[in-house]
Order: sequence, then C-alpha cells, then structure tokens
Amino acid sequence: MIRTGVALLISLLTLLPTTSFSRTLKACGHPFYPPVSWVSNQQLTGLAPAVTQQLFAELGYSIKLRAGYNWKRCLLEVQQGNADIVVAAYRIPSRESYLWFSSQPVIADPVTVFVNRDKPIPFKTLNDLQGKVAGLLLGDSFGESFDQFLLQNNRIEYVSRNRQNFEKLANQKIDFMPVGLLSGRLQSRKLGFHEQVKPLNYRVSTEFYFLAVGRHSGLQQHLPFINRRLQEMHQNGTISQLTNHYSLLYLDQTPVEPKQ
Repeated sequence: MIRTGVALLISLLTLLPTTSFSRTLKACGHPFYPPVSWVSNQQLTGLAPAVTQQLFAELGYSIKLRAGYNWKRCLLEVQQGNADIVVAAYRIPSRESYLWFSSQPVIADPVTVFVNRDKPIPFKTLNDLQGKVAGLLLGDSFGESFDQFLLQNNRIEYVSRNRQNFEKLANQKIDFMPVGLLSGRLQSRKLGFHEQVKPLNYRVSTEFYFLAVGRHSGLQQHLPFINRRLQEMHQNGTISQLTNHYSLLYLDQTPVEPKQ
C-alpha cells in the first residue's frame, strides 16, 4: 500500500497544468547528492527536481533540467544567466549576490563527517579535525561556519565526482569527508564503500536546502507562491514521502556516473 501511494504521488507530480507554458526555464542541481538530486542516465532526478518541476508547472512554466554540469558549474551557469533555477542549494552569503532563495526549505540536511572505518579520527570536539586532510566536491558548502573552519584549519583536496572522495577515504588518501548524513549513507552503500567508511556520531550542523532562482531571471515574483506550496508539501507529508521514494530509487538504479 505504501509503494502504491508513493507511485500515485509521483504520477501526480508529473502532471502538467492545462494552460499553455508561458516560458521554458532552465534548471540545474547537484549531480551527486541523493535523494535531493543526482544524475542518472544523463537525467537530473531526485526530490528537488521533482518538486521544482511541479511547482513551476503549477505556475505555467516548463522546466528543462540540465544534467551536464558539475555542482560548481551549475552555480556558475545560473550566476552568468545561462540557467534560471537551482533546484536546491544551501543559502550562504557568497550565493546571495546572484540567487533569490525560498524562505521555506525543500529539505533539512544534517551534516556529519565520514571517516575510514579502520582508521577513524579520535573525536570529541570539532577541533580534533584540525590539521587533517578533508575531501570536498568542487562547489560544495556545508554552511558558512563550517566552511570557514575547513579553510582555516585543514588542507582541502577537491574532486569533481563523489566516487573519487569515497575511494580516497577508503584508501586513506584523505582523513575525512563532510557530507549530509542521509546522502552519505546512501552513497556509501550504492558505491560499495559501506564496509570501508562510516559517519562519526557527531553533527557538524543541520543545514537546509532551498529552491533558488537567478536574480536575472525575474522569477522572484513567484517566491511567495513557492514558499506557501513548500510549506503545504511539508505539512501534508509529500516531502517525506518523496524523500523515501527517491532514496529507494537511487539504491535501486545501476550506478552510472555522468561524464564531466
């Protein structure tokens, strides 16, 4: 019954209004962050793309989801006016100059630190990470406070694909990798690294993913509607059901990473 209900919910999310589209919008998102968004078979999928398509369809727009970007490039495309929407992003000061954010989040994202199971970091406080080597995806942020901590206290190695960080952590080439708890667990299982890496029992912070529109796009006029609908989708359980649905979908899919 639960799977049937979720299937019905997803089918409803794909229904478009009968009104003609006034404009086709370009949207992109994080290519390696299930269940929020990820690229599979050259398509951007996940909770945030589904919600974005539904909300803008209700407003009379068609959404073209762009899947050929890494995360840093996605943000740059919107900054330069080549795309209109980021389906989900943290709200941090460096992005405020080119993005308008919803005030209602798409999803909460408890952030933790993943380490090697055989060589875990002795950990009591955040200061125990000082001097360690951190692995990050290009463009990643984990909140302004933790971002600054990493820049001031750690050597950071950047990669363009999520598998690279898991491989480096499994092979003890880096000391830790910050990532959302749910996404990290999904990825470690899907990519085959669950036996080699694990999350620390510590929450760096709880951040939030917001839907964001480019300041050039003229779409900020729709944010009151988007905020109201996001609040409704949280209250009626839609977001929770979509989170579960896309978590299972990610684990069920063949692990093929996009070319970058």
